[in-house]
Amino acid sequence: MLTRMTRCTRTFPLALALALAAATVAVSSPRALALDEDHYKLAQSMIDRAIEYLRTQQDEETGGWSVPERGPTLPAITGLVVNGMIMDPRIDETDPAIARGVEYILSFRKEDGGIYDRILPSYNTSICLSALSRVRTPEAVAAIRPAQDFLRSTQWSEDMAPDIEQEAGGVEAGVGPDHPFYGGVGYGRHGRPDNSNLHFMIQALHDSGLSCDDPAFQRALVFLERTQMHEDVNDMAYARGSRQGGFIYATSPDRESLGEGQSMAGEFEETLADGTTATRLRAYGSMTYAGFKSYIYAQLDRDDPRVQHAYDWIRRNYRLQENPGMGAQGLYYYFVTFSRAMEAWGLPTIETLTPEGSIRETRYWANDLIAQLAELQQEDGSFQNLHDRWMEGDDVLVTAYALLALQHAIR
Repeated sequence: MLTRMTRCTRTFPLALALALAAATVAVSSPRALALDEDHYKLAQSMIDRAIEYLRTQQDEETGGWSVPERGPTLPAITGLVVNGMIMDPRIDETDPAIARGVEYILSFRKEDGGIYDRILPSYNTSICLSALSRVRTPEAVAAIRPAQDFLRSTQWSEDMAPDIEQEAGGVEAGVGPDHPFYGGVGYGRHGRPDNSNLHFMIQALHDSGLSCDDPAFQRALVFLERTQMHEDVNDMAYARGSRQGGFIYATSPDRESLGEGQSMAGEFEETLADGTTATRLRAYGSMTYAGFKSYIYAQLDRDDPRVQHAYDWIRRNYRLQENPGMGAQGLYYYFVTFSRAMEAWGLPTIETLTPEGSIRETRYWANDLIAQLAELQQEDGSFQNLHDRWMEGDDVLVTAYALLALQHAIR
């Protein structure tokens, strides 16, 4: 097992790698490092069409997106749209659609700093905080610190205060690093934690400028390690002998099955480090990129074993036609985690690997992502997923995901 608490690396090799890349590759603009001009123009056209579609879908009465006739509502969807739109350098907080969307998000602010409507407090607050971090109005700025504090209060730790959810689950106030929930974040105030809620929180804290020295990042590393399927990293029984390197969903499927692990991709027969085979939880695409990205935001060294094991999984399972291990389920969520993670990694290419570990080919990830999304965009600028798991039957949601993925690809 690796040392749990890791100090932020202030002089980390990523900066050196980027400097070397810039010094050795002659380019006319920063984007040429990651994608060629034809793909850039294609992406910009797709972004324009997606934004125009989303403008037509804004609720006239409230200013939000995907507003249900009856509550509760999910301000996070409006947060995703606002975030994707305002990343366009031609759009800012004075844009009428953005201004109304921000007003809608802020209407859900709670006294405790959260931004949500009765349900899914951490999920909604995280995504809304990421969006507000791009908005330069006094009202948006005033919401940032309270939202950060609220999110940190939802993380399983020694400092968590008792609440009704904990008491109903038989968990006393505060858990230590030995508890399977430690460092994680769940859908409720202190619901059973998972990597999806955790990575959205880490994304929000990163976007809003919180230092990776903050205990929230350091505690998150504990949960991340315990959801990474590699015996050199993960001390849980369900990872014994595993050498996958990718991530699963959670350390526990529920409060009654602590420490049993959970993967939305199910199980498979894995050949273990000692050459024997055993049934192990399967790592999959969206959670692996989410975990990999969270390691980068925590500023682990590029040669840290946790980072390298995750990156090797990515190199062996590189594809964009599906969410690896999940098919079409969560496909657009996968595009977002893929794009954000690869942008954070900072290199324009990726050398993919065969299952045996030899180099297969070199890919320009941004070109590949743009080309794949170009096949999926509809005539009206929207995107669709015929598989509606995880709310991806909502065209507004998946179009916002696609817009964000494209924005990160061209940065």
